[in-house]
Amino acid sequence: MERIVLAYSGGLDTSVAVSWLAETRGAEVVTLTLDLGQSRELDAIRERALAAGAVNAHVLDVRAEFASDYVLPALQAGAISEGGDPLATALSRPLMAKKLVEIARIEGARSIAHGCTGRGHDHVRIEVSSRAIDPSIGVMAPAREWSMSRSDEVDYARRRGIPVPATQTRPHKTDVNLWGRSIACDVLEDPWAEPPAEAFTLTADPSVCPDEPASLEIEFLRGTPVAVNGVPMPLLELIDSVTTIAGSHGVGRIDTVENRLIGIRLRDVYEAPAAVVLHAAHRELEGFVCPRGLARVKRGLALEYADLVDNGLWHSPLRSAIDAFVADVQQRVTGIVRLKLFKGSCRVVGRQSAFAPHECALAGGEGDVADHLAAAGLINTVVPTRTEP
Repeated sequence: MERIVLAYSGGLDTSVAVSWLAETRGAEVVTLTLDLGQSRELDAIRERALAAGAVNAHVLDVRAEFASDYVLPALQAGAISEGGDPLATALSRPLMAKKLVEIARIEGARSIAHGCTGRGHDHVRIEVSSRAIDPSIGVMAPAREWSMSRSDEVDYARRRGIPVPATQTRPHKTDVNLWGRSIACDVLEDPWAEPPAEAFTLTADPSVCPDEPASLEIEFLRGTPVAVNGVPMPLLELIDSVTTIAGSHGVGRIDTVENRLIGIRLRDVYEAPAAVVLHAAHRELEGFVCPRGLARVKRGLALEYADLVDNGLWHSPLRSAIDAFVADVQQRVTGIVRLKLFKGSCRVVGRQSAFAPHECALAGGEGDVADHLAAAGLINTVVPTRTEP
């Protein structure tokens, strides 16, 4: 009997997909759930997958791999979309595709499946990445085929006894990992409507945040954040710590209208406290230590990198080439950045690095400018005397 490995979130779409694939394809369905830092009880999701009809349910903790191999390269590249999205969801999809293919090989499956509808970018990210890893793999998208409304899906689940936490009305639909959280719901489809307060869980309402600003110092070693306020931390712990601190001061809310690969524009709302703070700190330190020309080229490549990630081209040769360039630049990105967090704002207020080509005396107007330039080897100290012919 054919086996299909399904990317399983535990929500309505993928729970229905387990039964639907078994019924329509006559296949055994194996589910795969990844722990990307969702802060959810994943054992319950595994039990839900089995109750929905899965013959096997894999749950993998990939937080460390996600942070080191996907989040960190994107941070060092400065990958932020035009609308300010730090690409938390987009970065998780190539890792999801990689694990789907790996489990498919273990389970002897020739196809994988996902719950994307085709409305956004996710189906492209997963399908392109999967086939870049294994061109022979089959990819199925049940939610694009079955033509069921949300009400139809709820009825389908109830008739088959599939346990799903859903009602006929659509709640907030979120995608969460350690790098951020995307939020979707009916009201947010109107770009004029203000997001409801209950849509946010990682960030406090700025109006009720502390009346005193918080000072946050982020230390980097060759482009990698390694300490917060002088306390060394592994990357995973550091991201979690910054999320908590920044979120408590309302930092990290992003509300934008973005272009989709398929040619439409949609409103997107995100929460990404750690991403907003760490990108601001890294960008400041990198600009502080890099010569102007190098920094300018790097800024241009940052947007290119973000587009590659957003459009599902993680496995492209161009991304690998940019990674090599970025890795070289990061050798100088060592130092400390101090930020002030206050009622939703994040400001850089200090920076220091042994690699900074910054001359305080010259900047402050002390001494003779020509002497400073000569000491730096930028001009000749001997000025020839002009003589009349």
